[in-house]
Amino acid sequence: MLAYRRVMVDPDAPTPPYRQVAAILAERIRSGDLVAGRRVPSEKTLQQEYGIARGTARKVVAVLRDQGMVYTVPGRGTYVGTEPE
Repeated sequence: MLAYRRVMVDPDAPTPPYRQVAAILAERIRSGDLVAGRRVPSEKTLQQEYGIARGTARKVVAVLRDQGMVYTVPGRGTYVGTEPE
């Protein structure tokens, strides 16, 4: 696993926090830090790591799911899928 540099969310930036965190995780997927078939950080972990609310963490996962980067297995978690074309 590659080491990653922790990036902080800027609540005053024009980009909403959920989009900032989604971009961070997307970059971790592209870089190979988060690999296909492995879990992405849980909503609770995202809350703690980035100082965001639960609803914001859910939006992060929804954005990545909409982009085809992750998929969710009910009761199991969210996993890295295949990278979008």
